[in-house]
Amino acid sequence: MPVHRSGTTAPRRRPRLFAAGTLLAALTLLLALPAPASAADVPERGTARMGQGVIAHDGQGGAPTGTRAVQTEGVDVSSHQGDVAWPTLWNSGVKWAYVKATEGTYYKNTYFTQQYNGSYNAGMIRGTYHFATPDTTSGAAQANYFVDNGGGWSKDGRTLPGVLDIEWNPYGAQCYGKTQAGMVAWIRDFVNTYKARTGRDAVIYTATSWWKDCTGNNAGFGATNPLWVARYNTTVGELPAGWGYYTIWQYTSSGPTVGDHNHFNGALDRVVALANG
Repeated sequence: MPVHRSGTTAPRRRPRLFAAGTLLAALTLLLALPAPASAADVPERGTARMGQGVIAHDGQGGAPTGTRAVQTEGVDVSSHQGDVAWPTLWNSGVKWAYVKATEGTYYKNTYFTQQYNGSYNAGMIRGTYHFATPDTTSGAAQANYFVDNGGGWSKDGRTLPGVLDIEWNPYGAQCYGKTQAGMVAWIRDFVNTYKARTGRDAVIYTATSWWKDCTGNNAGFGATNPLWVARYNTTVGELPAGWGYYTIWQYTSSGPTVGDHNHFNGALDRVVALANG
């Protein structure tokens, strides 16, 4: 006959209950989190173009007001523009152009010939730019790829030095997963290699806010590399550390014929001087 022993039954555990306030706070936090990016939200590799992140990150103001210095009008183009009406631009007062040549070590502009030769044939001084992707390959590798695929230079009075387009990452984290010191080292690797290959210091295209975030506002390039700054507003605003003045100012992405318009900080003879080095 079984014997019942009192006091040996384990007490039943009460289910844990979250306070209503805790649940509400957790739900609010989840709703506030951004939705994960889908593959459809990320542009196709190779489609990046100069300044495409400016409005999203820095906004857009009015048209530039008058400046005391003479400015020479120019444009920048990529495959986004397709075949460009260069005579129309020339007749509107555009005297120089920069054409996207490469991106990373995986893309060459499919409209490069029409754009690069077309601007030259219209009478413009022209050059090329490279859209940097510091998360894919080294600065040296990308500089070599650029020079080998349209980024070279010759002292003919019509060819501008190459441009390193270093700005927000359209494919992921804005600083490409690099620390500020790592980004500075990558840029240094690129510009040193470009100069070794061409004899010229590359122009650096960037936006002040990106430069602050991703390089820590490094001041180490202003003495050697001309600045092309992006700001869509009435004035050029604050420049990145190290540069006392801009050489080129991209002031809009909604100009006539070609959207991306720029002021060169000087008369046409200064554009020629930059081309000649």
